[in-house]
Amino acid sequence: MTEAPLQGRIALVTGASRGIGAALAVELARRGAHCVLLARTQGGLEETDDAIRAIGATTTLLPFDLVKDADKIDAIGPSLVERFGRLDILVHNAGALGSLTPVAHIQPRDWAEVVGVNLTATWRLIRTCDPPLRAAPAGRAVFVTTGRVRRPKAFWGPYGATKAGMEHLVLTWAQEVEKTPLRVNLFDPDVVATRMRAKAMPGEDPKSIAQPADVAPALAALCLPDETRHGETVVFRA
Repeated sequence: MTEAPLQGRIALVTGASRGIGAALAVELARRGAHCVLLARTQGGLEETDDAIRAIGATTTLLPFDLVKDADKIDAIGPSLVERFGRLDILVHNAGALGSLTPVAHIQPRDWAEVVGVNLTATWRLIRTCDPPLRAAPAGRAVFVTTGRVRRPKAFWGPYGATKAGMEHLVLTWAQEVEKTPLRVNLFDPDVVATRMRAKAMPGEDPKSIAQPADVAPALAALCLPDETRHGETVVFRA
């Protein structure tokens, strides 16, 4: 690792077991960060850990479900400060699509999962990570969103609604920390070959669209100490 602008930084990445989250974790590690990887799948986290160890870095794994184990989120900030003395970067990449169904047919269980991951976890992550991120010399927080917020589409109600709520919460927080060194932004990866995309568009050729590794550098750039953008929605264009 020759270029290490994040050397000594601690980065928390949710949804880090595959897709964009895994690719981002590798990219951040390549730039010197120690990544704390959060996802519900132990095996997937270990695969990301293997990829990061292959480039000579190490990780910390947090295998738990953001909905079923939601109370554990509250301890993340204090626990990271206790263990590492700091938290510099938060990227909430984990997301839930739910069922693509008419609004009138949404089931309570599906609604609870999508709200839990996309909206409630956002609030709890902000609450637990706000103190150490404010205290960091160059705290950075990025939340992965979707163009569906601005382009509502039939059957995508829960996903679009909860991401819209997430955006509002994040941009409100951005205004509240504007006079601190903390920079807070939204990141829209546009169309990327992820498991969620395959679920939503099963007939699409994944090789015809951007890959997670294509998106990771642009997302990682928002985490760098010299990043000045704040309260923005940054859209990736392949």
